[in-house]
Amino acid sequence: MVEAYKWRHRFRKHVSRWTLPRESILDLLSRTSKHLSAKEIYDDLSKAYPGIGQSTIYRTLSLLVQTGFLNKMDIGDGPKRYEYRSSSKMEHHHHLICTKCGKIIDYSDFIDEEEKLVKEAEKNITGKYNFKVQDHNIEFYGLCKDCH
Repeated sequence: MVEAYKWRHRFRKHVSRWTLPRESILDLLSRTSKHLSAKEIYDDLSKAYPGIGQSTIYRTLSLLVQTGFLNKMDIGDGPKRYEYRSSSKMEHHHHLICTKCGKIIDYSDFIDEEEKLVKEAEKNITGKYNFKVQDHNIEFYGLCKDCH
């Protein structure tokens, strides 16, 4: 599996040990467009790996967010949600979040325009606050077409 090799190589820059739970979570999230909660990830993986524990899932998710493999989202419905974070600019996207049903829509329609705006904002933030921006996320909250 070529993707697993890339993950291992990239992961070793942060932490030396590569484990089955780390690979399994990355594999699951890289294959879905859904934004899954830790419980949903556990429910899915425990079928194939009955010995995996919930605490392992939570620790692994935390580590994968910290090392930049995953994005963690709080959409206000209770559990945090996770998505695979691709290193490809072509897969960069932001979110439209329905405040009624919780639906999350990925969008990337204006990425080039947003990139210009964000770079200018980062430049201003760095100059004014002496703050090094490492990442950003744009989320719009409202009602989806089914709820309005």
